[in-house]
Amino acid sequence: MRIKPAPTGRFKSLLEQKSSAFRAFIYQCQVGTRYFNTGEAILTQGEPLDHIYVVPAGRVSMSILAANGRRFQLGKAHCDDHIFGEMEFFTQTACQWNVVADEHMQIDIICIKNLTELLHQQPEMLFFFASALADDYQDSLDIYTNRLLHPICYNIAYDLLMQQRTTPALNGFDKVNQEAERFGTSGRVYRRAVKTLMDKNLVRKGEQGLEIVDEQALKAFIDTHE
Repeated sequence: MRIKPAPTGRFKSLLEQKSSAFRAFIYQCQVGTRYFNTGEAILTQGEPLDHIYVVPAGRVSMSILAANGRRFQLGKAHCDDHIFGEMEFFTQTACQWNVVADEHMQIDIICIKNLTELLHQQPEMLFFFASALADDYQDSLDIYTNRLLHPICYNIAYDLLMQQRTTPALNGFDKVNQEAERFGTSGRVYRRAVKTLMDKNLVRKGEQGLEIVDEQALKAFIDTHE
């Protein structure tokens, strides 16, 4: 979630009015600032949550490792006052995801004990958490559903189309194996799916990664697989 509320939702007017108050509320619980280097873990899967972290700016990547050794990459997020650890804070469970700094960055540290006490005093601030977590849940469920119920070719094509038409909250990776993990598959299967799309003259490899050759043809391909 972000400190700044989403521009949509049932309580958007209330959240907009109290946005500055929520920022002040969060930073009342700040106990320090720390610099993280590229590749350093902010949160580690399976470890207890010691603090909540606010990333004012910078790129982070998120992944989860299954018991069989397979890794699922959620993607890279360009942070703008993003909060990490809020889900584990409310569930009081170990960290679910690995959150790693993709560049050198400054991160603000929030004390969970102070936050707990302050929420008891100002429970109206729970609206911010509830609204943000609901948005995150729906976005995540949409990703998981597509990955689970659609073939790899469809997911790659749909992802490229969304990147071109919208500003996605999560972006892909430069390395093939990481991109494959973002689609829940192996590098070999990912390469085969990309070749299928290239053979259909729907995508090509550019300097910045995969590019759409014909947007209308790609959209038609996606429609036939929905």
